[in-house]
Amino acid sequence: MSLPLDQIKETLRAQRIETPSWAYANSGTRFKVFPQPGVPRDPYEKIADAAVVHRLTGIAPTVSLHIPWDRVDDFTKLAEYAQELGVTLGAVNSNVFQDEDYKLGSVTHPDPRVRRKATDHLLQCVDVMDATGSRDIKLWFSDGTNYPGQDDIRARQDRLASALREVYERLGDDQRMLVEYKLFEPAFYTTDLPDWGTAYAHCLELGPKAQVVIDTGHHAPGTNIEFIVAFLLRQGKLGAFDFNSRFYADDDLMAGAADPFQLFRIMYEIVRGDALDPAYGINFMLDQCHNIEAKIPAIIRSVLNIQEATAKALLVDREVLAAAQQEGDVLAANGALMDAFNTDVRPLLADLRTENGLDPDPMAAYRRSGYQERISADRVGGEQAGWGA
Repeated sequence: MSLPLDQIKETLRAQRIETPSWAYANSGTRFKVFPQPGVPRDPYEKIADAAVVHRLTGIAPTVSLHIPWDRVDDFTKLAEYAQELGVTLGAVNSNVFQDEDYKLGSVTHPDPRVRRKATDHLLQCVDVMDATGSRDIKLWFSDGTNYPGQDDIRARQDRLASALREVYERLGDDQRMLVEYKLFEPAFYTTDLPDWGTAYAHCLELGPKAQVVIDTGHHAPGTNIEFIVAFLLRQGKLGAFDFNSRFYADDDLMAGAADPFQLFRIMYEIVRGDALDPAYGINFMLDQCHNIEAKIPAIIRSVLNIQEATAKALLVDREVLAAAQQEGDVLAANGALMDAFNTDVRPLLADLRTENGLDPDPMAAYRRSGYQERISADRVGGEQAGWGA
């Protein structure tokens, strides 16, 4: 039998999804950034938008920062502002890929001066964590090579390990390092952190405060991401998710928009591993750029997609599934998953929101709120936040 309805609702009430500050800013493909009206001009306006998402969905109470994109003079003041709006600051994301010095790499660069500059930036991100109360620093490196012989592959791994160790030792007792991997981009010959195994090996070497980030978009086509989830959960090394979809080549489309069945399968492994509870420690984050769609509604929709996939995962009759697996009944086992996936959970989630004092339809509530019209009128002048392409 599946879980009782009351227990499913209680589990969903506790669910937490972190939204990224950069998703509220202008972004684009690798060829063009498309500006939109009402885009935030500073980190304070990004947090204001994130607070709207949380007020409407009820499960997005934290906001990831990106340094230097979200640099301010007083991070303590920024954290206080977030709390005033009902949210808190979450993971701190570093940036060692947008400086001229990093053309040949950052922490793996052959020049020790560049490596020192990159590592110092990572240490500064830990300072931001101290000021904001953040638990996590999230590290992604674009480091790699484009040509055979360009650099020493093993030496680059040594340099990476050295930088990670220095940052790891700077962390406080309650702080963690989340190490992200990426199949490619921009390096196509070798990437210094290309897959979950490389990230896992470095985290294992570092110690318990180092955990792997699974970015759902950063895999080759056909990769069984739920296997990676199950393996890392078994090893106690899954620290965070970056939810998105890979159809911009590697990531950045909305979570669950193109392959909701994959998202369901991933969330089932989370439920199967008893890892959904925030106390388990996994940071469920979005990592998306909204280039042609309106940003705040897209983030709301992404949060709802994850919530729907989670609700379906909780509906799986695990006793029936386990029995079919034990008996070798392939079709019955697959059917147990498909029955849950094909269930329309939207009425359940609408009831849950109503019980929690929220509008049952967050997308419609946002359209009625007039918030988009207000920020489009108010945020005129200044420089919109975003990144160049």
